[in-house]
Amino acid sequence: MIKRLKSGQYRLYSRKSNPKTGRRRNLGTFRSLDAAKRHERAVQFFKRA
Repeated sequence: MIKRLKSGQYRLYSRKSNPKTGRRRNLGTFRSLDAAKRHERAVQFFKRA
């Protein structure tokens, strides 16, 4: 899940919430939406590998 921050950057969060905290894990902050989408695809690829 990608959210836009007030700073104009984009943050990638995990799809599932962390059971310990009840919040989603931060998977990285990126300057562009395109970079965040690329990283999200890479994360999904390595989850299945």
